[in-house]
Amino acid sequence: MGFCSNGREESEMYHAQIHLYKHVYNFVSSMALKSAMELGVADAIHSHGEAMTVSELASALKLHPSKVSVLHRFMRLLTHNGFFAKTTVASRKEGGGGGEETVYDLTPPSKLLIRSKSTCLAPIVKGALHSSSIDMWHSSKKWFTEDEKELSLYESAKGEKAMAADSGMLKIALEECKHVFEGLGSLVDVGGGTGTLTRLINELFPHMKCTVFDQPQVVANMTGTENLNFIGGDIFKSIPSADAVLLKWVLHDWNDELSVKILKNCKEAISGKGKEGKVIIIDIAIDETSDDRELTELKMDYDLVMLTMFNGKERDRKEWEKIIYDAGFSSYDITPICGFKSLIQLYP
Repeated sequence: MGFCSNGREESEMYHAQIHLYKHVYNFVSSMALKSAMELGVADAIHSHGEAMTVSELASALKLHPSKVSVLHRFMRLLTHNGFFAKTTVASRKEGGGGGEETVYDLTPPSKLLIRSKSTCLAPIVKGALHSSSIDMWHSSKKWFTEDEKELSLYESAKGEKAMAADSGMLKIALEECKHVFEGLGSLVDVGGGTGTLTRLINELFPHMKCTVFDQPQVVANMTGTENLNFIGGDIFKSIPSADAVLLKWVLHDWNDELSVKILKNCKEAISGKGKEGKVIIIDIAIDETSDDRELTELKMDYDLVMLTMFNGKERDRKEWEKIIYDAGFSSYDITPICGFKSLIQLYP
């Protein structure tokens, strides 16, 4: 389609250029955020206890004096993107003479980079923007021109996930959906890693028998408690029996065929409870109708992340429904939680 020829052609061309350039250079904003995380800018402001000037930040971060102006330019972009707040205050320098200076403070997004907080997502930033994750995009043509079996994207990137950090964020959500776990005597957390999420659930329901089920090498040296057990195994073979099976960010690692296989094993694991048993999934559900543009873009970005790293996928409601029914479940419901994830409950 060409540009309009009714006098708006030039204006549309300029706007199209801006749109294209913005998406071409979006990676700069991501890398600026990564730089701030690596430098510890949020930690420095948090430790200082109040907003800081660029010079104070540079000193706290032990930057070379010649880099103060560079830090200023980074902070300008990061502030524009909502990671810091900029205000003008009376000069705090000795002999300031009543002048003013610009100071930078934390915002809710940058508070998620404070390493001493349980909600710190710095590992997510580090993992998602690691060179191994970015480098795969240089060979993206292969995804379209070669058979997927010839690619080993999963093997090349599976060490980059930082799921424990994300589980810390779920503590807030668990308080809001405690009813999901009420009445359960036992729970198996499939792919639960070192048990970060399972321990949070165990704190809320100390009498529930919880099992973390993951690859043998992942749980080999883990120590449990009376009501927290670690078992190694293969999700494609069998899953320990329980009242409920939890799959947190597991199915998006796998294609539909393998996801159905996992879900069938989950259904078998809860078969002893009959209609009372259930499978609890925490994952992304794309919803272009109900979600706003920004949220939809985030979910679609995640979809391509899962494609490139694991040959997996994020699913919309119809795609979820298909694998759920293909696995033999009779009903399900989907509830948004944690900002961009969803709680999906499956019933036999």
